[in-house]
Amino acid sequence: MAQIIPATKNILISAGDPSGDLHGANLIKELKILDPELNIACLGGERMRKVSDRFIYNLAGLGAAGFAAPVSKFFLWMRLIGLIRKYMEEKSPAALITIDFYGFNHQILGLAKHRNIPAYYYISPQVWASRAGRAQKLARLLKGMIVILPFEEQIYKNLGVNCSYVGHPLLDILPDPAEPPPQRGGTDYEWKIGLMPGSRRQEIERHMPVFWQSFLKVKEAFPKSRAYIFAAKETTDDELINLCAKGAPQEHPHDVEIVREDDYSMRARMDFVVTCSGTATLENGLLGLPMSVVYKMPELTYQIAKRIIKVPYISLVNIIAGKGLVAEYIQRDASAENISCGIMQLFQNPAKLNEMRGQLLTLRAKMGDKGATRRAAEIILAGAFPKSANGGGQK
Repeated sequence: MAQIIPATKNILISAGDPSGDLHGANLIKELKILDPELNIACLGGERMRKVSDRFIYNLAGLGAAGFAAPVSKFFLWMRLIGLIRKYMEEKSPAALITIDFYGFNHQILGLAKHRNIPAYYYISPQVWASRAGRAQKLARLLKGMIVILPFEEQIYKNLGVNCSYVGHPLLDILPDPAEPPPQRGGTDYEWKIGLMPGSRRQEIERHMPVFWQSFLKVKEAFPKSRAYIFAAKETTDDELINLCAKGAPQEHPHDVEIVREDDYSMRARMDFVVTCSGTATLENGLLGLPMSVVYKMPELTYQIAKRIIKVPYISLVNIIAGKGLVAEYIQRDASAENISCGIMQLFQNPAKLNEMRGQLLTLRAKMGDKGATRRAAEIILAGAFPKSANGGGQK
């Protein structure tokens, strides 16, 4: 049976967090290069707003995560779903593209399926880590799944999902790893310690106090150490960070700096990073940055997650490596005492620190080749605009 050629050049894209906003914006740029006639509407963040033709809502700025947070946004979700339904009925998009953020996106995938709009998931939600049943639901709703982690393709194919692995888009964004100073080490060295508490307000409130106390304990033994707090532009502010760190920047003006950047140039210079679990762990790993990974959550959420998560690690670097390259501190283990002890042991043994850096850099070879975003855009356009017999369709 011949494929139907879409009557419109409209595409709808939905991303719900800062990481999805970044990759969504880059995907929009590639789609526009391949076909300048596309008209792209989106829910996302400020990066997607700048490159789209129609911006429906700042979904990435809401910070909804975990099991309870989406419930608290129920009435907003219903309003947004109403807006999406109206857009689909008025504009008849040729394709829907969802990016991660399963809780909201799987609902609008149902709207697309009901209206025979082909849907693509770019950057799989990590349902393989906890609820395989969700992956089977996606198989019924999608025309294609586009994954960026090397082991995901076979998982989805085993579940009957039409899946393509394109490599990781971070390889197109990250700079080359910086070489550490040759004389790094000792109590007189000015250790640069990055603190990455997360992008959502709740994550910052839970993580920043213990991150800051960890830094102060390290500073007692390594007095020239400096902290660099990495903050997402979209979802954090200095006042919140100061509050969570109990006025840290004001009380220690020469020991701490709040960093907001797009090019990873400052982060690449860190000697060590304490980071919230998430995409940041893979970014750090690909930069060769030694790190420890921390995650604290409400106790009820933790008890639920502990029972359903099926992977032995929470950080992407450890999951991809298949072993514990970096220390993970979860829930009650995420104490300033534990975190600072782990850092100081490495600072006292620079050879171990360099060994961790070398092991992390081996992950680059597992992430595919550069050009992941372009390959994803080509797959989507080839599926959404199949060439007709007279040469029409995708340009």
